[in-house]
Amino acid sequence: MACGDLLLLGAHGALPVLARSFPCRLRVPARRRRLACPIAAAKADVADVVGRVRSGGADQKRRRRDAEEGLSFSRVFTRRDGADEEEDVEREALQLGAVKSDDEAGGVDGSYLSETRFDQCAISPLSLKGVKDAGYERMTQVQEATLPIILQGKDVLAKAKTGTGKTVAFLLPAIEVLSTLPRQQNQLRPPINLLVMCPTRELANQVAVEARKLLKYHRSLGVQVVIGGTRLTQEQRSMQANPCQILVATPGRLKDHLENTAGFSTRLKGVKVLVLDEADRLLDMGFRRDIEKIIASVPRERQTLLFSATVPEEVRQISHVAMKKDYRFINTVKEGDEETHSQVSQMYMAAPLDQHFLILYDVLKNHVAEDADYKVIIFCTTAMVTKLVAEVLSQLKLNIREIHSRKSQSARTKVSDEFRKSKGLILVSSDVSARGVDYPDVTLVIQVGIPAGREQYIHRLGRTGRKGKEGQGLLLLAPWENYFLGTVKDLSISEAVVPSVDTSSETEVKNAVRKVEMKSKECAYQAWLGYYNSNKTIGRDKSRLVRLAEEFSQSMGLAVPPAIPKNILRKMGLNNVPGLRSS
Repeated sequence: MACGDLLLLGAHGALPVLARSFPCRLRVPARRRRLACPIAAAKADVADVVGRVRSGGADQKRRRRDAEEGLSFSRVFTRRDGADEEEDVEREALQLGAVKSDDEAGGVDGSYLSETRFDQCAISPLSLKGVKDAGYERMTQVQEATLPIILQGKDVLAKAKTGTGKTVAFLLPAIEVLSTLPRQQNQLRPPINLLVMCPTRELANQVAVEARKLLKYHRSLGVQVVIGGTRLTQEQRSMQANPCQILVATPGRLKDHLENTAGFSTRLKGVKVLVLDEADRLLDMGFRRDIEKIIASVPRERQTLLFSATVPEEVRQISHVAMKKDYRFINTVKEGDEETHSQVSQMYMAAPLDQHFLILYDVLKNHVAEDADYKVIIFCTTAMVTKLVAEVLSQLKLNIREIHSRKSQSARTKVSDEFRKSKGLILVSSDVSARGVDYPDVTLVIQVGIPAGREQYIHRLGRTGRKGKEGQGLLLLAPWENYFLGTVKDLSISEAVVPSVDTSSETEVKNAVRKVEMKSKECAYQAWLGYYNSNKTIGRDKSRLVRLAEEFSQSMGLAVPPAIPKNILRKMGLNNVPGLRSS
C-alpha cells in the first residue's frame, strides 16, 4: 500500500476497499452515494410538543468559555457583563445564508429547491427585483413552506437543514410585512419594526448583508447591527445618527443597549416581527435569560419566527414563551432523513496524540498536491489549540489561515472573507466556523480531537458537500476517544488506516513543532486540559486525565508538562490533583 493510501474497512466483515487517501476524491460504495431525496415540507401543529417551561441554561452559560480558556468550572459559576458575552464564546457560528452563486440554487444545496419561482409568489415588485438581483430564481422548500404562512401573520417555528436558505426564508416575508407599515415622518427615533437575534457576531453581520441585498429597492427601509466586539458608545452614536427599522443583534449586546442606551427600550416598543435565528444555538450558548428579558421588552402583539436546524426540548420551551398558541411548526426534514449531506464521504482515523501532527501534514500535503483548487477547514477543540495547530502547520510552509474567538473581530472578518472568496487555502478554526457558514467549494473538513457532541460533528462536517457538490470529512481521534464513534454510527463513517509516513516528513514535523513558541504550547496545554476535564466521559477520572494531558504535552515536544496557575487549577476543580504542576 502506497504512502497516503487508505484501507476502507467494510461493514459486517466485508472485504476492505483500497482508496487514495485525501489527495483525490474518495469513491465510496454505491449504497452510500444515495442522492439526496427531495424533501417535502410538512406542516403540523405542535402544541402537543411544547413542554412545561423550566428555568435553565446555567450549565450552558458556564460552558461558553470552557473551551476558550481551558476552564471547566465544575463548581465555580461566574457572571459576565453582556458587553463581553460574545467575545468569550468558543463554539460560535458563522452563517452567510443563501448567497449569490453561478447556479440557480442561490447558495444552497440544489436538492432542497422547490419548483416554485419567486415571481410566482405574492411578494411586492420591489422585493422581487431585489431577489432577482441577488441571483435567486427558485425558492427552497423551507422558503416555499414558510412564506405564505408568515405573510398571513402566523407565528412560525421552522426546522430545516443547514444550507437550505433559512436566512432568506425569514428575511423576505418580514421585509414584506414592514413594507406595508405606514412610514413615520420626521421622527427623531423611529421604532424598530424587525428585530433579529443571532447567537454570534459573524452570523449577525452576515444576516445584515443578506438583508441589504433584499432591501435594495426598499429605499425607506434600513438595517443596522449591534454586536459585541465594538464600543457601545460607537453603536449608540450610529443608531442616533442613522436610525433604522431593522436591527440584527446578539443577545448580550442587545441587553446592554436596553440597560444603557437612552430611548432604546422605547424604540423596541415598535417591534412587529421578532426573529430568533439559529434558536437552538442561542439557547445552547446560555442566552435563555437574556432572550426572555428581551422578549418581555417587545410588544406582546407581534409576530415571532424561530428558525433552527434542530428542535431540542429547550427550543420547544422557549417557543411556548415567545410564540402564540396557534403557531405553526414547519418541518422540512423527513423522519429518518440523513442529518449529513449524502455527498460527503466520512472517515475517521485513530492514532496516538504524538502522531497527530504528522498525520495532519501527510493528509494535507497529499490533498494539496492532488487538487489545485483545494480548500480545507481544520476544526480544533479550543481557541488555543487552534492557534498551536495553525503555528505548526505554518512552519511546514502550508498556506494557513487562523480564526478563533481570541482573534479581534476585524481579524476574524478579514480571514473569513478571504477564505470565502479564495481557493488554495487551509483554515484552522475553532468552532466559530462550525455552524451554518456557506464557504463555497470546501473540499475537505478535518476534525482533530473529539467534538463537543454529535450535533457539533454534523455541523462541522456540513461546511463541505454544499450546493450539491461532493466533499470529504476526516475525524482524527486518539484511541481513547473512539467511544465517540458510537454517537455517529448511523452516519456511514468508515475507518481509515493511518498512512505510513517517510522519515523526512517526521523530521520536518519535529522541527516545526520545536519552533513554536513555548507560550503557545503552555496556553494550548492549559486549554486542552480544561476541554477534556469538562468532558463527562474523560474528565471523571482525574488521574487518567492527567496522564492523557501528559501525552498531549509530549506531542508538543515537551519533556515536562507546563505548570498552570493555581487559580486556574482551582477554577477547573483540579487543585491538589497529583501529577499537575502549579505556578
